[in-house]
Amino acid sequence: PSLGDAGAMTALEERKLGDAIIRELYRDPDYIDDPIVGEYVDVIWRRLLAGARARGELPAELDERYAWQVLLGRDRSINAFALPGGYFGLHLGLVGAVATRDELASVLAHEMSHITQRHIPRLLGQQSRQAPWMIAAMVLGAIAASKNPQAGAALAVGGQAAVIQQQLNFSRDMEREADRIGYGIMTQAGYAPQGFVGMFEKLQAASRINDNGDWPYLRSHPLTTQRIADMQQRQQGLVRPDAPAAPHAPAASAPTPGASPELPETVVRASRPAPAPDLEALLIAARARVLGRPGVDVLRAWAGEPAQPGFGAQPLPRRAAALYAAALAEAQLRDLPKAEALAAQLATLVAGDAPAAQQARLLQAELALQAGQPARALQLLPAAPRPSAADARGQAGRAVLLLRAQAQTQSGQAAQAAGALQTWVSDHPADAGAWQALAAAHTAQGQTLRALRAEGEVPMAHMDYAGAVDRWRAAQDFSRQSPGSAADQIEANIVDTRLRAAQEGLRQQRLEEAKRR
Repeated sequence: PSLGDAGAMTALEERKLGDAIIRELYRDPDYIDDPIVGEYVDVIWRRLLAGARARGELPAELDERYAWQVLLGRDRSINAFALPGGYFGLHLGLVGAVATRDELASVLAHEMSHITQRHIPRLLGQQSRQAPWMIAAMVLGAIAASKNPQAGAALAVGGQAAVIQQQLNFSRDMEREADRIGYGIMTQAGYAPQGFVGMFEKLQAASRINDNGDWPYLRSHPLTTQRIADMQQRQQGLVRPDAPAAPHAPAASAPTPGASPELPETVVRASRPAPAPDLEALLIAARARVLGRPGVDVLRAWAGEPAQPGFGAQPLPRRAAALYAAALAEAQLRDLPKAEALAAQLATLVAGDAPAAQQARLLQAELALQAGQPARALQLLPAAPRPSAADARGQAGRAVLLLRAQAQTQSGQAAQAAGALQTWVSDHPADAGAWQALAAAHTAQGQTLRALRAEGEVPMAHMDYAGAVDRWRAAQDFSRQSPGSAADQIEANIVDTRLRAAQEGLRQQRLEEAKRR
């Protein structure tokens, strides 16, 4: 459909609005930086971005100015949402509900299309007389309401707030456009079209159970039978009865790296029988369910599932997911010996599937670190690869990097950890988790000034300018009291520069807060 232009809001203004919103979300206790789930999601996300570029759906201005970042939330509802400026929220409940990466890719592609088609500024343009900070407050109120309707209502009182919220709800035309553009991006990126239909059906089932009708902008978008039928028709339209079999082609749920399939290949994949179960996706889904804090009783039930009669007769995918959930649940319940035993069973079970085997080893290494066995963790972890130029902005290899750094720091190899982390943060300057690990490595070596500098980068990455100023002032004080080598002087100069940047960010933030009053 022709939905008009984006109004008066520029890409830079939208990014600033998104930054203001995301700054608050970083402070939300439900925000989670899990390297394993985060890397899995980011690999899918980066492939979708490449697909959008290949199709011409991602204008250069948006590609350059927007964040294109997915934040994970410790929320058990099946939901994802787009925010201004290229930020996206993804609930662990949705990750835990999918069975293949194709289904997750369909959700991410749909939300990405809301941004590439500039649906948010189109909607906000209808309320052009409202200050951007008021709109930001309304979005934050909607996020709060998704967890606590009373809290959300407290942030959105008055008739004016209700009008703005109504305008924030995506129209049906926009939803259909996001479906169709997202479908094209997803298939261009090499994911199976069946993922869209399967995910829609799951979302429709979940909405009947979880959806109370409030705040539809940040719910899984309203699903209709027409939207599901549209995706089914598109999928069926790709099926060609006389399409030859293609046993040499990759499985639909695991596209070949760098591939950009065109329609003929999509036709072939759509006509094939259903692909084999995606073991890695099932393990990640199990992890997401446990990290969602389901409660002690649920954790105990999951932990005991492998001991139930008939467990060994269940299909391999079901057993693998149950073993992963049981091992992680036992770790949450502080029974590490049982957790390690279950993880060992899992590693043996999935040894023939390389991606799933890698996830099993990461789990074993994580448990070894919790048990105070860094040497064993290093044995389980491969060397952290240097990302290729194509992955320089992504998280490929991040989980191994952070686990290895933690193990090296604990086992007296902090210098090696610091070297690998320093290389990483030079490519990923906004990776708060990597900066925190680097601070720990510097502290273990007695390099206090470098540790304080890295500690300041952690809040800076989350746009907490006051926190960054505090740490870098402490670094300045330490530098004056303990002047060191030429390398320390260089580090002190970096701290001075970064402190000025944080002070300017804090000044701008306070100006915005003053306008709200």
